[in-house]
Amino acid sequence: MNEEAMTQDAEPRQLAPTQFEADPSDTPPPGPGKPGAAPTASDLQAVFDVPVKVQAVLGRSRMDIGELMRLKTGDVVELDRRVGEPADIFVNNRLIARGEVVLIDGTLGVTLTEIVRQDR
Repeated sequence: MNEEAMTQDAEPRQLAPTQFEADPSDTPPPGPGKPGAAPTASDLQAVFDVPVKVQAVLGRSRMDIGELMRLKTGDVVELDRRVGEPADIFVNNRLIARGEVVLIDGTLGVTLTEIVRQDR
């Protein structure tokens, strides 16, 4: 049967949208890949072992290699930031946050105070 014969024999049809009532028991629970569903810890299990490089940058300084090699314990290296200014937090060399340096039980850490939003 050719295309021309099919179009002559076919009656034109009017289609109307159909709406079905939702049955709550038929609705699958939210999960990975579902729009609007928040990921759970089990959804993210695959990325838990992915290594990332995290850096807390307190400040920067430039010096010659000779000057760097002469540094010894107790020497002071002047940074480009002042006391109290936030530290930059980088993940895989991308700035993601700023925070304050804290000392807890003799260990240095950073408390995040601002998430940096970068438009791509």
